[in-house]
Amino acid sequence: MTRKLFIPLLAVAVSATFQSASAADETKAIAVLSSASGSQVTGTVMFTKSGNGVQVVAEISGLTPGKHGFHVHEFGDCSAADAASAGGHFNPTKDPHAGHDADKRHMGDLGNLEADAAGKARLDLTDKKIKIDSIIGKAVIVHEKADDLKTQPTGDAGGRVACGVIGVAKP
Repeated sequence: MTRKLFIPLLAVAVSATFQSASAADETKAIAVLSSASGSQVTGTVMFTKSGNGVQVVAEISGLTPGKHGFHVHEFGDCSAADAASAGGHFNPTKDPHAGHDADKRHMGDLGNLEADAAGKARLDLTDKKIKIDSIIGKAVIVHEKADDLKTQPTGDAGGRVACGVIGVAKP
């Protein structure tokens, strides 16, 4: 009888240890972006816990020169040709759309990337609203136009030119 009780308890203990170890490992997440809507846009976005925020580093190529809206979207589904399957901006708090440094905004609002004449953009910012464990399994979207940071609910950033699902990265 003791052995029958011991094995299930051991399984629960091992499972709890594994779950807390994997939660503790979620200090980094990555999205590898693929082209959408017939574009040639690709890149990576790395999310890393940093102090009381999350450092977001994006390296994107294949863009038209200028600004492009950049957001975390609610579903980790990039299967539609236009990436519409990723849904709207990730907004668990139901706040209005705004710039990444606004007090009240969608958790997924990351502002704009700016591409140079060669179509390359690099963004490095620290965000105090995003939580890595909240964005795992969501998608990063790069838009065709600049986000005006005010039009509800999307910032009038146009079509989606790249999409990548956010997954846990090796710490």
